[in-house]
Amino acid sequence: MAKNIQLIMLEDVENLGLAGEEVQVAPGYARNYLLPRGLAAKATPGTLRLLAARKEKIEAKRAAERAAATEIANKIVALELEIAMQAAADDQLFGSVTPRIIADNLNAQGFSIEYTKVQIETPIKTLGNFTVVVKIYHDIKAELKLNIVRA
Repeated sequence: MAKNIQLIMLEDVENLGLAGEEVQVAPGYARNYLLPRGLAAKATPGTLRLLAARKEKIEAKRAAERAAATEIANKIVALELEIAMQAAADDQLFGSVTPRIIADNLNAQGFSIEYTKVQIETPIKTLGNFTVVVKIYHDIKAELKLNIVRA
C-alpha cells in the first residue's frame, strides 16, 4: 500500500486543512483531486517560499471571510423561518423537512447557503417549532429557528 504524501494547502479545504498548513493525504486524493484543482502543492522549498509570499493575502482573505460569516450568522440567529408543509390531521408531515428545503427557503430570504451546510440532528416529520444548526464558516455556526406550519 502506498505511503501518504506531504502537501502544503494553497486553499482552504473542508475537513482537511486551511491554506498554509502541511497535511498528509493519500496519493490518489492528491493526484486526482487536490493537485489538479490547485488546492495544494507538494511540500518543496519553492512552495514554501510561494506560500510565505502569499501569507498576508491569505490572512486578509480569511479575516474578511470570517467577518462576513459572523454578520451572516447574526442575521440567521435573529431570523425565524416559517416553512409551509402538507400534513395529516395528526400533524404528521407527508414527507419530511430536508436540509435542501431549509436552504432553499433561506436562499429565498436573501442568504446564500448551500444545503450541505444545514445540519439536522433528526428528521423533521411533524408540525411545530425546531432549531437547526447552519454551518457558515469553519468554526462559525448559527442556530436557525424553524416554524413548520400546515400548508
